[in-house]
Amino acid sequence: MSDHTPFRVDIPQADVDDLHRRLDAARFPDEVPGFGWRRGVPLDYLHKLVGYWRHTFDWRAQEARLNQLPQFSTDIDGQRVHFLHVRSPEPDAVPLLLTHGWPGSVVEFRDIVGPLTDPRAHGAGAAAPAFHVVAPSIPGFGFSGPTTGAGWGTDRVARAWLTLMGRLGYERFGAQGGDTGAIVSPKLGRLAPDRLVGIHLNGAFVLPSGDPAELAGLTESERARLAKLESYDSSYAMLQGTKPQTIAYALTDSPVGQLAWIVEKFQEWTDPGRALPEDAVDLDQMLTNVSVYWFTATAGSAARIYAEDFAAWGAPVERSPVPTGVAVFPTDASVRSLVERENTVTHWSEFDRGGHFAAMEAPDLLVDDVRAFFAALR
Repeated sequence: MSDHTPFRVDIPQADVDDLHRRLDAARFPDEVPGFGWRRGVPLDYLHKLVGYWRHTFDWRAQEARLNQLPQFSTDIDGQRVHFLHVRSPEPDAVPLLLTHGWPGSVVEFRDIVGPLTDPRAHGAGAAAPAFHVVAPSIPGFGFSGPTTGAGWGTDRVARAWLTLMGRLGYERFGAQGGDTGAIVSPKLGRLAPDRLVGIHLNGAFVLPSGDPAELAGLTESERARLAKLESYDSSYAMLQGTKPQTIAYALTDSPVGQLAWIVEKFQEWTDPGRALPEDAVDLDQMLTNVSVYWFTATAGSAARIYAEDFAAWGAPVERSPVPTGVAVFPTDASVRSLVERENTVTHWSEFDRGGHFAAMEAPDLLVDDVRAFFAALR
């Protein structure tokens, strides 16, 4: 008997109709003009986005697109875990575990699964490495949610991922992740270094330890990235890290609230050269991601991962011995000397386009960097 079962996204029509009713009946706040995005999502922008979500966005088309990818679910440590599992046709493919972040989901990986699993069919040369892709939804997020008990912090997620890869027959594998995935992936290297071929990260950062010596000799671009860390708006993280239940009521009851909560981060964290989120990412892909949170009612359980890790934020960690590659996009706060304090960095790339949601914003750059990193480990 298989320990995982096929999974298909099939949102009841009643839930789609309910979303439409709520969007039609949405009550909007007032706004003091002249602040743009400085005080949050502008009213006129959100009006237009809600109108698109209600009248133009086609959930069924996006659902069908998601269902083109093989999906499964399994039970790990008492929790349902949903995952994509797409095997490569190449005989020497490397298993690769992709971990998303917040406010993301496996929807982020839509445009990179094909090039990673079948590079030849996507125009890559014969030397490009191929991967068997496993992309789970983090417990509490989307189709792996909600969590049914406390304790699902990133340590427990990492242990669950080791169990998942073992069940799939992958004793050695690579890992890639951004945002929360850039926290979970190095933990795999600390927990089971012998099982990790390599770890590739985007959106990775490590806070300064307080020792002035580690900041000596930083380049101008590194100092600019360090300044991003110092000026980082962590208000959303503080709220989710301390009172996730309170924000859950608003986001679970109001699709407009859920949309605004997520789209603000897309505006703030996407390529700074793009004025609006939809200039940086495909609008339908972004709304598919928001819709997954809405239909699964997982705003609160996704936020809980912040609360589970809150006490450990900024605490020193054991250095991962696994070879690690880091891709740095324009909004990232990655400083190599700081990242090297916790990781064995063997590959470092910096790009002039893209942003925090690299798999959606610059899938070509991310895929090429993942290939280059793992090719060097052969």
